[in-house]
Amino acid sequence: MGAFTRALRALVLLAGFYLIGLVLLALLGLGDWALATSGHHGIGVIRLLILSVVLAVPLVRGLALVRTPPGEGPHGVELTPEAQPRLWELVRALAEEAGTRAPARVLLTADVNAAVSERARLLGLVPGPRALYLGLPLLQGLTEAQLRGVLAHELGHYSHADTRLSGLTSRVREQVGRTVAHLRGESGDGETRKRNVLHRWLAKLYIGYGTLVLRVTLQDARRQEFAADRLAARLAGRTATASALRELPALESSFAYYLDRYALAGSDRGLLPPRGEVFGGYGRLLDARQLELVHMRTELPDEPASPYDSHPPLAARVRRIEELPEDGRTDEGRAAAFALLDAPERVLAALEDAVLKAPPSGTWTRAADWPDLLTRSMDARLGDQDAPLPRALLREKGTAGLPTLLSVIEEGRLWDLARHLPASAEARAAKGRARQAMLRPLLREQLHRMVLADFSVRGRLRWEFSWEGPHAAVLTGDGGAPLVAGPEGREDGGPAVEAAIEAALADRPDTRPLRALCALGDGPQTPKDGLV
Repeated sequence: MGAFTRALRALVLLAGFYLIGLVLLALLGLGDWALATSGHHGIGVIRLLILSVVLAVPLVRGLALVRTPPGEGPHGVELTPEAQPRLWELVRALAEEAGTRAPARVLLTADVNAAVSERARLLGLVPGPRALYLGLPLLQGLTEAQLRGVLAHELGHYSHADTRLSGLTSRVREQVGRTVAHLRGESGDGETRKRNVLHRWLAKLYIGYGTLVLRVTLQDARRQEFAADRLAARLAGRTATASALRELPALESSFAYYLDRYALAGSDRGLLPPRGEVFGGYGRLLDARQLELVHMRTELPDEPASPYDSHPPLAARVRRIEELPEDGRTDEGRAAAFALLDAPERVLAALEDAVLKAPPSGTWTRAADWPDLLTRSMDARLGDQDAPLPRALLREKGTAGLPTLLSVIEEGRLWDLARHLPASAEARAAKGRARQAMLRPLLREQLHRMVLADFSVRGRLRWEFSWEGPHAAVLTGDGGAPLVAGPEGREDGGPAVEAAIEAALADRPDTRPLRALCALGDGPQTPKDGLV
């Protein structure tokens, strides 16, 4: 099937989406007209007319959803040719080699992704201005040669003969996919589903047709990805293109970890790293943990992310590229892609301003440095009395400290207290040892937290920041000497804390190791401000 035929088929499928809604609206209109001219009056007729209006609402919304919302696209910072001449020189050179128009705009985003868009008219038949979206984590984690492969792949979506009308097919897939995803969420569950039986039926009709559209165009979309990969290998080299794809799972996983454990660790308290470090620190993490990322580059997924994912499995894409003939381009572009940016400090700060929403307090507070961010965010987190176990203690005993919990354990009432903890329906229905086994992991995690909070409130907890591994929670005694930390120091305080907690939560609980450990930290320290 040729490119023009595939594009025409996509148009017909999209027209079918509109046709479903228009036919159903016409039937509802005919029904209303028949009722209005029948000469019958009464509450039954009024109810039927109201029902037709209620049914028309999701139909109209379904038609509106198929349109592309204005302004859709990721948030980011525009990189102008004047501010970033070297990056633009690379983009324009690749576009020329690919035989396509260069984008009019390049936007830096905070996503582990690169993408291109085109504001075309008539569903892509009339060309429009193009934009390139480039994720900062890619610049931080890829070499120049690997970045060339990523950019060449994206530009290949416009240039390859097999994909010259792929913008139309891609747009149909995006619009239908967005509609299907929205209607799936709108179908509701529980009581909502009971109240919206007719809405659910209409949603299923749209979802069924939309799923058909996605299935029909799926093969074309994956062909286009393979074609763009081949072009990228030709322009950037086989080795660089394959290795760039291998980096993606490692970058996605490590960036999510970095945001959770480092950059946004204090965001719930309105606390951020120093300016420019929210995204800048990710480069330090990558430098420190290269060995941990090695296995992620070799263990690639063999299945698509979903049955309707437009991209083939990553392992299949890499395999096809590596099967291409040797091109002798293994030593090119080994410098870090991040070095292409001029004035990177200003770019990092501008990206923070563009993508970070204001906290509930209205303004962000900046930590002095990374260790300061860790200490302040962890102290605030440990002092939060709204965690499940402290909340249950407050409900039952009126106080939420560790001594109160140890007394509850010694009285044999821990599992009575555990009924107030959030649990799955399966755990709530279970009895005896089965229920305890399901709740024990939550209790273990919550007791860890309460032990660290107890030391923190007495000024006996010190946090040691690390890029190379987990931050260490160091429990201290008189004079600040470590009690249980050392090379094995971890976020949970170390093996001694783990062993004491396991003893307290055993089938025959023994709180003596935990009481003894906490007693080592006793002293005339003044509680830290903000902890209760």
